[in-house]
Amino acid sequence: MSYQALYRVWRPQRFDDLVGQQIVTRTLKNAIITHQISHAYLFAGPRGTGKTSAAKIFAKAVNCHHSKDGEPCNECEICKAITNGQLNDVIEIDAASNNGVEEIRDIRDKAKYAPTQADYKVYIIDEVHMLSTGAFNALLKTLEEPPANVIFILATTEPHKIPLTIISRVQRFDFRRISAEDAFDRMKYILEQKEVTYDEKALWVIANAAEGGMRDALSILDQVLSFSDNEVKLDDALLVTGSVTKQLLKKYFIEISKHEGATALDTMKDILDEGKDGQRFIEDLISFIRDILLYQESPSLISVESTGLKKEDFEEIVQLASSATLYQMIDELNNIQEEMRFTTHPDVYLEVLTIKLAQIEPQKNTQSAPAVSLTTNTEATKTIEKLQQEIQQLQQTVKQLQNMPIKVSRPSPRQQNEQPRVQQKKVQVNLNKIYPVLENATRQDLINVRELWGDMLNLLSVPQRSLLHVSQPVAASAVGIIVAFDYPFLFQQAADDTTLLKNMESALQRLTGNERQVVFVPKDKWPKIRQDFIKDHGFSKNQQKPQPTKQKPQTTEGSGQTPVATPAPMEELPLPPEDEAPTEETLPQEDNQVATAQKLFGSDIVKVEDN
Repeated sequence: MSYQALYRVWRPQRFDDLVGQQIVTRTLKNAIITHQISHAYLFAGPRGTGKTSAAKIFAKAVNCHHSKDGEPCNECEICKAITNGQLNDVIEIDAASNNGVEEIRDIRDKAKYAPTQADYKVYIIDEVHMLSTGAFNALLKTLEEPPANVIFILATTEPHKIPLTIISRVQRFDFRRISAEDAFDRMKYILEQKEVTYDEKALWVIANAAEGGMRDALSILDQVLSFSDNEVKLDDALLVTGSVTKQLLKKYFIEISKHEGATALDTMKDILDEGKDGQRFIEDLISFIRDILLYQESPSLISVESTGLKKEDFEEIVQLASSATLYQMIDELNNIQEEMRFTTHPDVYLEVLTIKLAQIEPQKNTQSAPAVSLTTNTEATKTIEKLQQEIQQLQQTVKQLQNMPIKVSRPSPRQQNEQPRVQQKKVQVNLNKIYPVLENATRQDLINVRELWGDMLNLLSVPQRSLLHVSQPVAASAVGIIVAFDYPFLFQQAADDTTLLKNMESALQRLTGNERQVVFVPKDKWPKIRQDFIKDHGFSKNQQKPQPTKQKPQTTEGSGQTPVATPAPMEELPLPPEDEAPTEETLPQEDNQVATAQKLFGSDIVKVEDN
């Protein structure tokens, strides 16, 4: 008979033989004992953790007529046929090579037929995540309406790739990684059954190199047995796995901790010359530092035997570096490990890594904390004594001030009135531009401008419209308009903006067809400006009173009085008809001023108040 690999010969045949999966095996055994068998199961977990083995054991247990406590007997014809893969009712399918819709449809069609020999027809679909979308949809229909006496067992290493509609219709079991202790015990049992001599340290090296896979551990063990002529030695295990001996790792760690970079480089070169892989060296070093960290925290957190070192070695190593230094070393190792994946010269990266690790500054351990706290307490005591002396001196000074007579000096009236004032920028109004507009202003022009005001604002930019939002036209003529602002600072800002003036004048010319000058005034000064204009131009004693009818003004050359220099006399302003309003000769001077103001600015603006 040809030779069979260890993982095939020693494949578990009972639930109790499964290593490290006590929760899964107990649940499945209880389901068989109580006859609470589901139609579909999902076994998920890393490679080599017993998913397929558990599926075959479950298939034997549900079909075995002599099962005891949920375990198959492995002696009846059904159990033997399933073990040898000769039972037609237990079908094992590799989804990686049968991932199409047609294969799943064929399974669905054949699942309708009753089993020929066994009680249940069991379909074991390995690597089920490799199925296509159409194949999953075809399988979903069968899982929704499962035939009687049919059980589906889906095994996968990547459960996140399986649709949720499939997962919701199966019972999921998560297989854990095999611990190094469980792998060590299983290999030890196998070697004892084979009567092979072995070194326990070699078994620990193999268990750690397997990284949680029992099949990987048995494969490495099989390779070591072939290499060392049916004997397991530590040196052979290190050569086969490519691992670094703990003594070399210890030597390398001591050298970098003592900042002996040159010696550490020589040690690293010796490790590589022995044929060790660079990636494997970094992984072993990270695991070694991790063991040191755990031992620093609590020696009971790790099994010293599994590390390949003695307790005395750990006691020596933990004194060389603090936890902060170890964390920094692990960060450097992780960074180099990422960079080495894309290089063809790992030796260069390892040399740079060695220099970096040797140059890490030592961090202060917490053991020096009591001395630091003692020094700090001494300094704090001196500071407190000094503060107490200063407080006593201040208290004495306060008592002396309280005993002294208090002289109250009243400030002079001038000092009371002299309060600091915030200097504000003086608002300046250009009357030379305002008066020409008022001399020709009419009510109708103001109405026309107000009607076009919204259209004119739409022709301006958004910031300019925002500035004019608190303004309105208060007077208008054929030559210009006067715009009053509610706030002086906005008036000053608008008056300084020559672009705004040009844009407004251009917009008015576009809307009215006439060129008009735009003049800005503050709203709080507008009544005073208007009143001064009426007094100076409408009712000056040195000027003749205007006639009720429109006619050319009379000159004052023969009267010997100096005429007021105005570009347009008041007589040209429109007056109401004689039958609607009294003439200026029949009105008192005060009423005549009110009437003239109403003609100029409108009755809604000019209001008469009795004081």
